[in-house]
Amino acid sequence: MAIAAGLAIGAAAQAQETYKLAYIDPLSGPFANVGELMLSHLQYAVEDINAKGGVLGGIPLELLQFDSKLSAQESQSVLQAAIDQGARAVITGGSGSSVVTSLVQAVERWNRRNPGKELLVLNHSSIDPELTGKNCSFWHFQTEASTAMKMQALANVIAQMPDVEKIFLLNQDYAHGRQWASYGRAMVGQARPDIEFTGEMLHPIGQVKDFAPYVGNAAQTGATALITGNWGQDLTLLMRAAGDAGRDWHFFNHSAGSMPGTVSAVSMIQKGKLTWVAEWHPGQANTEAAHGLAKAYNARTGKDFLAPRIDFTPRLLAAAIDRAGSMASLEVAHALEGLSYDSVIGPVTMRAADHQLLLPQVVNTVAPVDGDKVTVGWEGTNYGFRTDGMFAGEVLVQEPQCDMKRPAS
Repeated sequence: MAIAAGLAIGAAAQAQETYKLAYIDPLSGPFANVGELMLSHLQYAVEDINAKGGVLGGIPLELLQFDSKLSAQESQSVLQAAIDQGARAVITGGSGSSVVTSLVQAVERWNRRNPGKELLVLNHSSIDPELTGKNCSFWHFQTEASTAMKMQALANVIAQMPDVEKIFLLNQDYAHGRQWASYGRAMVGQARPDIEFTGEMLHPIGQVKDFAPYVGNAAQTGATALITGNWGQDLTLLMRAAGDAGRDWHFFNHSAGSMPGTVSAVSMIQKGKLTWVAEWHPGQANTEAAHGLAKAYNARTGKDFLAPRIDFTPRLLAAAIDRAGSMASLEVAHALEGLSYDSVIGPVTMRAADHQLLLPQVVNTVAPVDGDKVTVGWEGTNYGFRTDGMFAGEVLVQEPQCDMKRPAS
């Protein structure tokens, strides 16, 4: 009887065990709608993984939620709360590269001091190349293309756009904004040496309410196009200010269409063009698996689906846990290295050298539905996405710049 009771208690404990993920991204403030969109994608994926048996033959994933408030200090504070609640991995990326870098550094410190209790960081959206470059960490895995990869894709397309002649660089004043401008000058300049860069400005992130002065300054330089790394509210307010000023500019951006409200803003302005880069876009030809996932997501949540990489971030993790046969973070990290995964946008691979996921990138422009190149309207408008160019991750990725410090196995 004692043996039977012990077995029953052990089975009950195992049945109650979960693998806890801590979502740390903005759920309040000017970018709350972005954080909510990302959270919804993750919730859907986690529910689907659990419905199919979880990991290791029956252990469910549990998604904890924390508000980063777009603050490095707040993110570190809630990281400790996540650790106290038993989190084994952090999923982040929508708070900006400075916040994600701070989180990675905090996790590095925790892991050094607490062997056997390490955490992983899965970054679905912060695209600072230094996160997989000079600041790379064994515990950090990036499931989005880097700034360099995205700009290279844009440069390849701009090379075929002779009407783009004068470009102004207007970006948010933080690491990513400065990098987007720097890579823009270098890569677009190399692809099109004839292009004139007319000027450059930075502005505070998430604080500008009226972009009219910035639009005026850019207009005075004679620019007809903008390279901007703005996202969320900063991008829509910028585009509206340009439209109000009658500027028919061409904007080049990294992830604009995936942010809620962007397509609606373009449809209302009806001036200018917005070209951006993603792993997939709605209406993209020959992507039946992604469209099927989008349809299922919409049916369950009532929301539009746009970012496959966020959906498959926890799926990659689950595959690595099963590959490792363990929930121990060190073993899972090793299993993630070099992992190939058959995603809804095709096979993707986690490069072991720097933990940069190699995934395709599609350059596309927000444009009116025409039944030919643009077949699906978005956000209740008659505007959708037109494919301008598609590139494999292996073609875009830079040589590894990471000198990774690996823990002893």
